[in-house]
Amino acid sequence: MSQKPTVFIHTNDKQIVGALVGMYSMKKASRNPDAFDVKLIRLEETPHLHRRQGQPYLRKGKNAVWLNEDLQSFSPLRRMVPQLMGFEGRALVTDPDVFAVGDIHELLTADMGGKAILCRNISDGYKGNGNAFYASSVMLLDCSRLKHWRWNDEIERMFEGKLDYGPWIGLKDEDPETIGEIGEVWNSFDLLMPETRLLHTTERLTQPWKTGLPIDFDLTTKAAHVKEEEKGTLLARALRRLGFSSRPAQSGNDTAGRYQPHPDPAQEAFFFELLKGALDSGYLDPKLLEQRIREKDVRQDALQIVAAMTKKCEMEC
Repeated sequence: MSQKPTVFIHTNDKQIVGALVGMYSMKKASRNPDAFDVKLIRLEETPHLHRRQGQPYLRKGKNAVWLNEDLQSFSPLRRMVPQLMGFEGRALVTDPDVFAVGDIHELLTADMGGKAILCRNISDGYKGNGNAFYASSVMLLDCSRLKHWRWNDEIERMFEGKLDYGPWIGLKDEDPETIGEIGEVWNSFDLLMPETRLLHTTERLTQPWKTGLPIDFDLTTKAAHVKEEEKGTLLARALRRLGFSSRPAQSGNDTAGRYQPHPDPAQEAFFFELLKGALDSGYLDPKLLEQRIREKDVRQDALQIVAAMTKKCEMEC
């Protein structure tokens, strides 16, 4: 018996709130919510990777150290999906900061043209950095054509220094003839437009649920902690890249070294509407949200924002 097409959202505990809101959004935006499943893959429930804390691995030709607490430590889980599907059927894998604006069932049932993978091909680089890549953060997979994705074996090879994480995550080890493209609207990097189908809040510095929290990732994108004395300089560079006209606050001001408000108020409003819906529908347990607020993974005023939205709705409805 064939299984339903399945959306897999891979995450870790630091990003679990975004993942659950994303799960809710997939069902909410679809006209056929019962035609597909949505599941989470959690790093903390994947011992074959989670137990690697502190171990060296190969990344872009150099030795790196595996840190479970890294914001993107869930990334290798995306290559596990065909194995989880028993190498049968269709699956879509997304990051935990991807939210459905349109009907995901349209993508799950799209003509793949005989390809094994559909994803965004950033042929001209991203934000002018000249680095072309496959955006494996959102991938439609024909799992029957990916039987060589033996995840357990590949993780072993990565920590043995025989498989390089960078090309592996970037799909550069795949035959390009087996990779097709999805439109930008199905992995829209920080652009919420009428045609957007999946909004991907890729710019971690301005993710709407993080505003005001201390930055807990390396702005240089190296998987290591930011040194306190470097935060001001790195934040300034990131803000300039985002097009902010003002410089970050200097030492002594409470906005120095913190996540910034999203430059597009519509994206912040969109996220909090989804957050409220996820709480109201039971996709997100309020106790879990409170826990992640205490852990400083979600902004401190998140519950107040939702309460204000509820009050406004009661008054207007």
